Amino acid sequence: MADYATHESWHTLPDGHKVYTKTWKPTSPPTALVLFVHGFSDHINAYYTLFPTLASRSIQILAFDQRGWGRSVHNVLERGLTGPTATVLSDITSVLQSLVPIAQEREIPLFLMGHSMGGAEILQYAARGPSEVRSQITGYVAESPYIALHPSAQPSRFTVVAGRLAARFMPNSHMVQKLESKWLCRDPVVCKEWAEDPLCHDTGTLEGLSGMLDRADELNRGLVTIREGRVWVGHGSEDWVCSFDAARGWFERLGVQDKDFKTYEGWYHKLHAEPGEDKITFANDVADWILARAEVNHDPSPSQAKSRL
Repeated sequence: MADYATHESWHTLPDGHKVYTKTWKPTSPPTALVLFVHGFSDHINAYYTLFPTLASRSIQILAFDQRGWGRSVHNVLERGLTGPTATVLSDITSVLQSLVPIAQEREIPLFLMGHSMGGAEILQYAARGPSEVRSQITGYVAESPYIALHPSAQPSRFTVVAGRLAARFMPNSHMVQKLESKWLCRDPVVCKEWAEDPLCHDTGTLEGLSGMLDRADELNRGLVTIREGRVWVGHGSEDWVCSFDAARGWFERLGVQDKDFKTYEGWYHKLHAEPGEDKITFANDVADWILARAEVNHDPSPSQAKSRL
């Protein structure tokens, strides 16, 4: 018998748009809560053993398909229709606010985690989210965050400039931005499943793609700054989607006391889907970090702060 249960639901955003949500809830009282934000051309039912492993270790997960992605797309025209960055961050706030009362009532810490594009979004949120909501977040967990694309995947400067200009006049125009499936992880079965998944449609709008580029560029250039909180970053050294070097460089400049960077030597982009026991190792690394912060959440001291590469 599983030591967790799942529950599917719908969350109504402030503008009335409904997004698909799913909870992985431990059968015993949870020690921590996590809101998870997925990546580009992805959805929350494609994270394999990550959420079950966290739930089995007393961590309750709420994840949602972002507008424009997964089951939150209600018709073809909504594919990739994420809106500008302000909308992306507002959507995260709306879902987070459904968890804050639970965390307060049970007196357990709340964490924000994201993968790839979602990793950049949660780091942006750590810097720019509403202070009254950020004050309720104990830590941020970024898996393979999109600080910059891998050099082999970088679009030309002309393409970027032209796309941003076009986005001003045709923000909702669609553009397919195909990812190379073989670079997502070292498990060919996972790569094949992703390539054949109709919910992973590779389609963004000009406005959405421009916003995604801007969010990464702002982080990479230090134009947005995280001044407080706890941050963990995990990144594969052979990630050919998002730049390992850019993520590590960003982390080295990060000015918070409690921060960790975990290098996964030889791993690719989807750390949660790497072959064999590797995916379990990653999930347990995340759980270990969260549970350690949950223990000191009420009385953190300078001696507990750490920074290591």
